[in-house]
Amino acid sequence: QLQFVESGGGLVQPGGSLRLSCAASGFTLNPYSIGWFRQAPGKEHEGVSCIRNSDGVTYYADSVKGRFTISRDNAKNTMYLQMNSLKPEDTAVYYCAANLLCRSSKEMDYFGSWGQGTQVTVSS
Repeated sequence: QLQFVESGGGLVQPGGSLRLSCAASGFTLNPYSIGWFRQAPGKEHEGVSCIRNSDGVTYYADSVKGRFTISRDNAKNTMYLQMNSLKPEDTAVYYCAANLLCRSSKEMDYFGSWGQGTQVTVSS
């Protein structure tokens, strides 16, 4: 079972930035497509961004395009999500995942178990 440890969340004012990190535990990220999802209160998990492993193509949800950047460091077995120009509607618990479906900005899905996530709250 793939396990992840997410960190870097917190409380930030609108327009601020955060960098989320996700360390893989017990397995190597390198062979997999990776990505970030989020879940706002009362809503389902939403795909935020992913990197398709086969060709390195990245996708972003329309709501975060131009503001968020996904990256990976295979040497550190870690993935990141740089979030800039944060908005109150970005408030959610953010989760990372690997071995996921990464087909387009609207086709990101994960069928495994979620980690504990990291809370991001954007509020003044």
